[in-house]
Formats: sequence, C-alpha cells, structure tokens
Amino acid sequence: MTNKVTVYSKPDCMQCNFTKKWLKERNIPYTELNIKEDEEALLKVKEMGFQAVPVIVTEDDSWYGFQPDKLAELVE
Repeated sequence: MTNKVTVYSKPDCMQCNFTKKWLKERNIPYTELNIKEDEEALLKVKEMGFQAVPVIVTEDDSWYGFQPDKLAELVE
C-alpha cells in the first residue's frame, strides 16, 4: 500500500469530495492541499501540467479527477 497520498483540491468540488470520501472510507491516509488557500499548491498543480482538481499524487503516479480504478490501486 502506498503510504504517501496527496490530494490537491478546492472547496465545493464534487470530484474532490468523492475522492476524499473514497480514501476516508478505506482508511487511506492522505494530505489535502487546498489550491484556493495555498498559492504554492496551486503553482505545483500547474507545474505538473494539470488544469483541474482533484489532483492525486502518490509515490509513483499522479492523475486528476475522481478515478476509482486508480484509487483502488492504492489498496492492492
């Protein structure tokens, strides 16, 4: 199981909420960075080439959007 998961999100984002809920329900610890409150987090998302949130970053992968198939890889 990956032990470092970072979720870049923003308030009132349905896909962000679904992603965080999915992780919580499976007791997968994660760090949340709010791109609306954290300028550095916003810049990091842009540097990675993403233009939408949530952006999920693990030790060996990154993607955006609520993707249950990708999230499931975290518990395998």
